[in-house]
Amino acid sequence: MVHHAGRTCWRRFAAVLIPGIAATAALAVAMAQGALAASFFISGQRFQVAVDTLTMRGFSLYGMVDVPKKGSPVPVMVIGARHATVSGLCQSVVVDIPVLGPQTLRLTGGNERPAEATNLFINATSEFIGQANFKGIDTGVAQGAITKGPINPGDRDSRFFDPNGVGQQATSARLTNVRVTAVAVSAGTFSIPGLFEQLKQGRHECF
Repeated sequence: MVHHAGRTCWRRFAAVLIPGIAATAALAVAMAQGALAASFFISGQRFQVAVDTLTMRGFSLYGMVDVPKKGSPVPVMVIGARHATVSGLCQSVVVDIPVLGPQTLRLTGGNERPAEATNLFINATSEFIGQANFKGIDTGVAQGAITKGPINPGDRDSRFFDPNGVGQQATSARLTNVRVTAVAVSAGTFSIPGLFEQLKQGRHECF
């Protein structure tokens, strides 16, 4: 299905994406059995990313499998943007420390002026988006045929990247009230005005 402008239903797209995730999950099983080798590792720690408004030029969405140093492989949805502006950014991770209990590392920024990023990739295990508006959107495009948005070079070269898997791309996208649980975030550049980091006792997550 191809839409040249407008909005998309994320629940419906998730249903389309599931076969691609299942395919990459099968690759994960092969890796766990020693048939494939991972080229990089994630910590496996899940963290929260909340954004008031995320505006992207060159949007992509595709399925991958991330590999932790220890534990089972993690199927993820990779959200990519060639250029992104981020208003109202919050990122939090909770770490349980013996004796001291849970500690929350919380990062905020981009409130008075938006943060800007290039070649931004968010590897998410779940996401909620209050409103999603797209221009030039293609849903159901093969992951190997995505051209409007970026593919992480490390993903494209990975044995876990399925070029025939289901993907999505758009010329531009504007997402509001974004709530993401992620295992990795990377960017070519990331400029965050008003960056504030704080380590607090207890649980003080973004959402």
